[in-house]
Amino acid sequence: MFYYLLYPLRDKFFAFNVFRYITFRSVYATVTAILICFIFGPPIIRKLRSIGTGSTVREYTPSSHEKKIGTPSMGGILILLSILTSIVLWGNLSNRYTILISVSTFFFGVVGFLDDYLKFIKKSSKGLHARFKILTQLIISTAVVLYIFFGPERNEQTTLLYIPFINHPVADLSYFYIPFGILILIGTSNAVNLTDGLDGLAIGLMIIVVATYAALSYLSGHVEIANYLKIPYIPDSAELTVFCMSVLGAGIGFLWYNSHPAEIFMGDTGSLSLGGSLGVISLLVKKEVLLIITGGVFVMEALSVIIQVVSYKLFSKRVFLMSPLHHHFELKGWSESKIIVRFWIIGAILAMIAMSTLKIQ
Repeated sequence: MFYYLLYPLRDKFFAFNVFRYITFRSVYATVTAILICFIFGPPIIRKLRSIGTGSTVREYTPSSHEKKIGTPSMGGILILLSILTSIVLWGNLSNRYTILISVSTFFFGVVGFLDDYLKFIKKSSKGLHARFKILTQLIISTAVVLYIFFGPERNEQTTLLYIPFINHPVADLSYFYIPFGILILIGTSNAVNLTDGLDGLAIGLMIIVVATYAALSYLSGHVEIANYLKIPYIPDSAELTVFCMSVLGAGIGFLWYNSHPAEIFMGDTGSLSLGGSLGVISLLVKKEVLLIITGGVFVMEALSVIIQVVSYKLFSKRVFLMSPLHHHFELKGWSESKIIVRFWIIGAILAMIAMSTLKIQ
């Protein structure tokens, strides 16, 4: 909004020229998202508590989580409000990447909201049926990937597959890009969802990963820098930096209330929308495989569930004391705060390794 209202006035007042700069708008998108969380956080928490969105302890979580009973969930509403308001104010809404990432994030959030609504408002123990939940994620993911593949977002880089430490594409996926992209979106949305089990764990890791992708978006959208680093140049993708920084700000603001002991949980409304947005960004800037490194903790959490299920079904044995992985360490006697901070440290190290691949190739 500010880009359209104030930037055209630059000829009358030169100071308005700053609105052309992505870096300027990214900084204030971050600040705006943080402020929205600080302003609307307390009333939203009170409202969610009053309508009975207090969380319950699931049968497959450690008994220590009983103290969390009654903590309001569905905090993803606050996250989405902060992100989308910030991007409307500071984003370039004529940019096709901005529209795509905003719309897809919203719809992933809608799926999560429906699940949370059934669980916490309608008191359905399982929320959305697992098959219906996956089906809706599949529909949204398919729509997004088909739009990237056939729509104006498509460019000469779209179907090429890049892997870390190699500065040229290793394959052209062609039509296999469609199932590949769908797998990325469903995988990331569910991986973040599985990680959201301890106070501040998922949102803290999300802050680290999205900060990394903010930098990658900015670098990929500038032809000189992209050519110098020998990474794919994606025209107009630098505008995604504003979105990433909106997510960063929303994450910081939400962490204020979600840090241990949490006053609110994000629920599926937050985790599915954040995970989905991360997947879309990775597709748009051609850093899909790098996401395995950058979001390595999310990957480990998801893999721990897969390994546990497969092992139990095939051999009737459990590899971990409990999955996802953070529950395994809880049962080993680690305190919740220790697990959270150590997982954050691992996430930060992986993010630095991911950034190092820009030069080591």
